[in-house]
This record gives sequence, C-alpha cells and structure tokens, in this order.
Amino acid sequence: MLTRSTRLRQLGILLLLIPTRLLAAAGKAEAIVIVADSRGFTGWKAWWTNLYNESHFFFALATIVIIPTLGVILGTLTGLLLSRIGIDLRSRELAEH
Repeated sequence: MLTRSTRLRQLGILLLLIPTRLLAAAGKAEAIVIVADSRGFTGWKAWWTNLYNESHFFFALATIVIIPTLGVILGTLTGLLLSRIGIDLRSRELAEH
C-alpha cells in the first residue's frame, strides 16, 4: 500500500504534467520572428539594427570584435589621461606610506 506522502508526490507530479499535455494537444505554432525597429535611426544606429535584423550571426561577430576593441581604446585613453594628471598606474606603491 502506498503511503500518504507517496500519493501526494504522485498527485503533485500529475498536476505538473497536466498543462504540458494540454499544450501538446494544440496545433503547430508559427515561428516567432524577432526584429528591431530601425525606422527612426540614422548612421551607425541604423547600420547596427539592420545588421541585427539581417543576420544574427554577423551581428554577434561584429559585437565580439567591436566590444574588446573599444575596451582597449578606452583603456588606453584613460591611462594616458591619468598619466597626464599625475596618477601613475604602473607603480603599485600605496600613497599612504
């Protein structure tokens, strides 16, 4: 004979599976198309959104190339700016000593 906790577990599993049975009985769903609205953009924003709409692969490739490149450029510019105002990033000495 099944214990009460086993019956409750079985009932819980059954209740969790009922929605999947009902959803599986529906007709075939249409494919979802995800696009970005590029009507109000010009210049690089329009290029970026059109690239996203045309090819997710090339959008990902461009993102992978652009983000590290911009990181290096901004990091270099920040290092130059900080060295100009007297902050030495190459030294690890603490100013409190």
